[in-house]
Amino acid sequence: MLELDHGIIFLNLSTDTSLFDLLSSAMESLPDAILQYILSHISNARDVATCNCVSKRWKNSMVYIRSLYFPRNSFDNPSVGESPEEIVKRMVSTVVRLEELVVYSPFSHSGLASWLSLVGLSLSQLELRMDNLADNQASHQNPSKLDCIGAARNLKSLKLWAVFMIPSPKWDVFENLRTLEIIGARLEEPALTVVLQSCPYLRRLLLLACEGVRSISIDLPYLEQCKLDFYGLGNCSLTLTSSKIESLEVQGCSWIRVPEARHLRNLAISNSAGRVYMIEFGNLPALEFLSMRGVQWCWDAICKMLKLASEVKHLYMKVEFTGDLEALQPFPEVDFVDFFNSHPKLRKFDIHGAMFAALCQRNSLKHVDPGFLIPCLEEVVITVRSPLNAEQKMSTLESLLKYGKNLRTMVIKILQMKSSHSSADDFFDEICRFRYMNHRIVRIE
Repeated sequence: MLELDHGIIFLNLSTDTSLFDLLSSAMESLPDAILQYILSHISNARDVATCNCVSKRWKNSMVYIRSLYFPRNSFDNPSVGESPEEIVKRMVSTVVRLEELVVYSPFSHSGLASWLSLVGLSLSQLELRMDNLADNQASHQNPSKLDCIGAARNLKSLKLWAVFMIPSPKWDVFENLRTLEIIGARLEEPALTVVLQSCPYLRRLLLLACEGVRSISIDLPYLEQCKLDFYGLGNCSLTLTSSKIESLEVQGCSWIRVPEARHLRNLAISNSAGRVYMIEFGNLPALEFLSMRGVQWCWDAICKMLKLASEVKHLYMKVEFTGDLEALQPFPEVDFVDFFNSHPKLRKFDIHGAMFAALCQRNSLKHVDPGFLIPCLEEVVITVRSPLNAEQKMSTLESLLKYGKNLRTMVIKILQMKSSHSSADDFFDEICRFRYMNHRIVRIE
């Protein structure tokens, strides 16, 4: 029985009535407009097919769905006499106005072309698993799968997986496209240039797990969010020009140039395969979060980045070594007082290995001005990997507590500390004692 109480539907299930039968019976009593509204939120292709079989009324209402989603296993048990691509075409052709199409199941360029010829103009969101990364014939298809996407010229969001983008796609300008995501791609610079030129009004750009690019220039005047991840030797060069950029994440580049960065609030630079040689940014007055990661950064790049980030509120540093050439070098000494005076708004500081060791030099705390304070620091996360210079490290931990008047949390992470000498045990004992004396603020992980 269906009961309505203050707008909430309660179901009383009898032992001989299935939930589906009860729901379908209850739904049949609804007015057409409400039934159509409810069913319009169904998107999974198998669920749509099931609803079409309930009744003629349900089937007639399913034409008002706005989204269709075909999972990877949609056609594991295909119907006899009809191919998967014909099924997709039949389903999209029955929809009055399809706004979103997501296809993870395999398809051909001819199948995609036939679907988009029917619903391309109404689509605002399109997501496709291209699956042609290892297909050597992909570059010889005419039109290619990428070419077919041009028929959906009113798109607002386009997401592509596993893309082979060696030949340039034949696209006109996507006037309404605001979000472009490409995940897993083999591409070359001319093809990528054509793609970006076809999307001049992008607000959000993601290029993840992409290989084949050595140099990329992005000139998108409306771009606000950008995330780039390049496979390879970590020696890509990037130039990004956008006066509106607010968030930038870059992985795999050794040379980065962003001349207009006054609105940049979040910046993350990492290079797990190569080294970061040079960075060039405009002024960063709005920067709140900065992440610097990688095996090796040139010391000049580190100094320049830290100098530009004087207004940063959250700083994450996990760079293992410095050095301008192949040889990996430890960080030189970083003056504790100068560092925090140069970053007066710092609230959270994640500091790993090399940078922590650089702040723990013997001379760093010899001459501290009596009025010195770390005014805004509230949380510090420190990763310790070596017992070397234990006395200086303990002195630095104590100084963070002493001068960080607003410090609420200090997390000390002991990571893979290796030493056959008793100094490792002694150092750990000192940290445990330090934690015991300051248990309200300090914890060990």
